[in-house]
Amino acid sequence: MAAVRRGPQDGSRMGCQAEGVTMAPVLKRVYRRIRFGKAIVMVSGLPRSGTSMTMKMLVEGGLELLTDGIRTADDSNPEGYYEFEKVKELNKARDLSWLNGARGKAVKVISYLLPHLPDTLNYQVIFMHRNLHEVIASQNKMLEQRGESNETSDDRLLTLFEQEVKKAKNLIAARSCFDAIDVNHKDVLADPLQQATRINQFLGGRLDIERMAAAVDQRLYRSRRTS
Repeated sequence: MAAVRRGPQDGSRMGCQAEGVTMAPVLKRVYRRIRFGKAIVMVSGLPRSGTSMTMKMLVEGGLELLTDGIRTADDSNPEGYYEFEKVKELNKARDLSWLNGARGKAVKVISYLLPHLPDTLNYQVIFMHRNLHEVIASQNKMLEQRGESNETSDDRLLTLFEQEVKKAKNLIAARSCFDAIDVNHKDVLADPLQQATRINQFLGGRLDIERMAAAVDQRLYRSRRTS
C-alpha cells in the first residue's frame, strides 16, 4: 500500500449523519467522528468522468492519497490513474481492513462500488459529473487505443449511465455514513480555482487551492461534445 503526499497535510472534517440521533447536522458529524474516526475522502463517479483529474488536484493541494501505482499512465490518462487495486475487491466480500488505514486520505472508488462500503466508517464523497455523451466518447476512444471494441450501443450506454448516476446519488443520500459534494467536470475546466475552493471548503479548508487549480490541464480535455 503506497500513500502519496504533497504540500500541507489535510485536516478534513468528518461529514456523516448519525443514525437514530436527533441533533443538528454539525453535532451529528461530531458524533460520527468520535464513534468512527476521521473520514475517508472518496473521489467517485463514472469511469472517464474526471476522477483522476480530481485526485491530482487533491494531492497537489496537500491531501495524502491512497494509491499503489500498479496501473500506470498511458495515452488515455497521461497524468496517471491514481488507483488502488484493493478497491476493486469491494464487491467480493474480502478483507476490507485496509479501509481503516485510509482514514484522512483520498482514494478513488468508482460509483458502482459505493454500495459495498461498510457503514462503520465515514466517507466524504467528491462525486464527479460529466456530460454522458463525453463519457461515452472518452470510453470509446480508450477502447480504440487498446485495440478493443464496445459491443454495447451508445444509446444503451447512455441509459445505463443515467441509471448508475441516479442509483449512486440515491445511495449517498440514504446512507448516513456519506457526506457528498457534486462537482462537474466542465466547471472544473471552466474555473479551476472556483471548484478547488468549493472542494477545499467541503474538506475542511486546509488545502492549497492555488496548487489544486494549477493541476488542471486543459490540454487533456479531448473528448468534447456539445450537450
